[in-house]
Amino acid sequence: MSSRNNTTLLAGGAAALIGLAIVLALLVAPQDANQGVSQRIFYFHVPIALTAYTCFGLGAWKALRLLWVGGERRDIESYSWIHQGTIFGALTLITGSIWAKASWGVWWDWRSNQLVLFLVLFLFYCAYFMLRFSLEEGPRRERISAVYALFGVALIPVSFLAIRLASDFIHPTAFNRHGPQMTNSMFATFCVCWAAITLLAYVMYRVELLGKRTDSNLRELRELLS
Repeated sequence: MSSRNNTTLLAGGAAALIGLAIVLALLVAPQDANQGVSQRIFYFHVPIALTAYTCFGLGAWKALRLLWVGGERRDIESYSWIHQGTIFGALTLITGSIWAKASWGVWWDWRSNQLVLFLVLFLFYCAYFMLRFSLEEGPRRERISAVYALFGVALIPVSFLAIRLASDFIHPTAFNRHGPQMTNSMFATFCVCWAAITLLAYVMYRVELLGKRTDSNLRELRELLS
């Protein structure tokens, strides 16, 4: 079975899983006693944030592989993962702001270290594209982009731990050393939503990668025919 067919099947699975996640989050999971209906965005906001971290981490891993063993393929893979990370990073900031406004009446609080650190991580990887496209294509751009991607990965544990250690009103603790601080149905809903968002990110990565490889093949073909 071709890569295109596999991606189509994965896309169908992601769509079905996202539909199930929406039903569970909006209709099945019980309403939070403190925050009410606004808490339901938690089932999407947190998985989206975790997916953004994962995408940035995979982009850095592919960058490391590029520096270690080389290969244009790994450069495209690193770029594609970082691109997905910025998409889900933007969604994290948007859904987080909506949740904060609905629950606590503020869109943003610059005094909150975890918010600022995630914004710094997001902007760092946004600058990755500015650096990348300011350089001519070739091995030099691949190496410089890879080094930049690796520097950014250091911000991921800092940002994640800031959220885990925070004690302010923006990020109530949903998980601690004793496990998930929610009912079984809430936790099951969270897991389904996380799986759905993760699969969606992977499908988007596959589609982007397929497009970039097709474009590269067409450019090579045009060069041979010219």
